[in-house]
Amino acid sequence: MAASNLTMRVLSALVAGPLILALLYLGPSWGWALLVAAAASIGALEFFAMTHADDRAGRLAGVALTLVVIGVLWWFGRSPSALLALLFLLPLAAMLVTLARLGEMRTAALRVLAVSFGPLYVGGGLGALALLRRDAGADGPSFVVLALLLSWFSDTGAYFAGRFLGKRKLYEAVSPKKTVAGALGGLLFAVLGALLAHAWFLRSLPLVDGLALAIVAGGLGQAGDLGESLFKRSFGIKDSGGIVPGHGGILDRVDALIVTGTITYLYVLWARS
Repeated sequence: MAASNLTMRVLSALVAGPLILALLYLGPSWGWALLVAAAASIGALEFFAMTHADDRAGRLAGVALTLVVIGVLWWFGRSPSALLALLFLLPLAAMLVTLARLGEMRTAALRVLAVSFGPLYVGGGLGALALLRRDAGADGPSFVVLALLLSWFSDTGAYFAGRFLGKRKLYEAVSPKKTVAGALGGLLFAVLGALLAHAWFLRSLPLVDGLALAIVAGGLGQAGDLGESLFKRSFGIKDSGGIVPGHGGILDRVDALIVTGTITYLYVLWARS
């Protein structure tokens, strides 16, 4: 990461961070959900720009289905029948979209799978942050911040550990710059993030639970980062977009957060209900 790029990342965070925290803690849960839906729309557009490069209508259909996923989770997330209907109908919708926008036959099956997976990946993963804010009670905003910390601290720890200590590659075929030392540094910083949350703004989180969340969500968050790198390398692109100065696209910034947010929400749903 070049010094200028790192500077842009820091400046972007300094501008966006206070605004996000203000909305998260002071605004209504639906206001946070609208921000999440807007970010998911951009992320879905980036995802489907990879899979539907020459099909604008197909990309817009993918974005619409992503918003449908968020809507179902928001209004019917506690209904097993609604969730089952979503899982059953989404692949059918993907097939119908592809039949309506056939395009090149060689990529048709890939596009069906992309429209089946993409809305759940982007809409479900980011939608978990909206549900986390709403469903975790008074601690909802703090649990969202915890998910953010697990993602950001892991990314920061991986960067510095990889830069100064990294020699052995972690998964060179997918992400040539990532190293084993970086992965371990990311886990260590995720643990530090959980300790910070427990000691400062989320005292209701048991220390053991926080450490377990850091290890599980931090580790899987790095897998989420690798997964997005896999998508980009398979389509021969470097960044998913350029909307965030110094960060690339929305997907480049939320690839790990999609996972840490989901794991944190599942913890709240199962362990604190």
